[in-house]
Amino acid sequence: MIRQMTYQPAGRRAAAVETMPFDRLRELNDGGTQRADFHVLAVVDAGHGSVAVDFLRHPLQERSAVWVVPGAVHRWEDIAGVAGHLVLFVPTAPVTRATRELAASPELAAQWSIPEADWPFVAAARDHLVLETSAPPEDIPAELPGILLSALLARLRPRPAGAASANPVFRRFQSSVEAHFREHHDAGYYARTLGYAPRTLTRAVQRATGRSAKAYLVERIVLEAKRLLAHDRLTAAACARTLGFPDASNFSVFFRTATGVRPGAWQAAAGPLTAVSDRTPAR
Repeated sequence: MIRQMTYQPAGRRAAAVETMPFDRLRELNDGGTQRADFHVLAVVDAGHGSVAVDFLRHPLQERSAVWVVPGAVHRWEDIAGVAGHLVLFVPTAPVTRATRELAASPELAAQWSIPEADWPFVAAARDHLVLETSAPPEDIPAELPGILLSALLARLRPRPAGAASANPVFRRFQSSVEAHFREHHDAGYYARTLGYAPRTLTRAVQRATGRSAKAYLVERIVLEAKRLLAHDRLTAAACARTLGFPDASNFSVFFRTATGVRPGAWQAAAGPLTAVSDRTPAR
């Protein structure tokens, strides 16, 4: 069963940013599957392991980063020899506009390698944040962890950083989908709500993601359905209620059309996660 984790900073009620070494993660990790309501960012110094995020397995390796966004289902695997630190933070923790938008993006890559030229700056930003969050609570200015977190995010430069992040129409659509995909399954609803012609919205989403607005929306609903089926072990009827479908039959037709298999068959077959893919699904 999936474990739902809520942000509870150790010893500092108001802290929006926490850090921990992989040694501490190994003490806490029982190999189970988790879903958090906060961001989990890992910077790996050395060693090899893997993390499974939303049905894809990603490598942990020297000078790499992993970003698990809130709501993503994940599981740490083979981390006995991994060295580095994790940064846990709430969505509102970054203090600059650019890093807040970055943290709000469902299109972030879950794992990427840090270029050799960038590593000294990333390591320095990470180490400063770790040092400050390890100080006694009364010695930490309230704004400092958020500032240092934003510096680290800016130095990490997670992909994608191109059309998706620079396209204001897509960003508004993306945010609206995250807020309303359980109730509204029609791309036309988002065009009307955001005040765009359907063609304008489709062109913007196509430029940013390579998919149509409808395909992006369907992919987001399917991802949530897979989470519910595989990890929460919901029935098709329960998934239908949770995702705003009129009944189990309607949901089953939708799921089979999108994936090629019925919900029950997919749930029965869900087991080992697939190998890492270059394509990052919407979250």
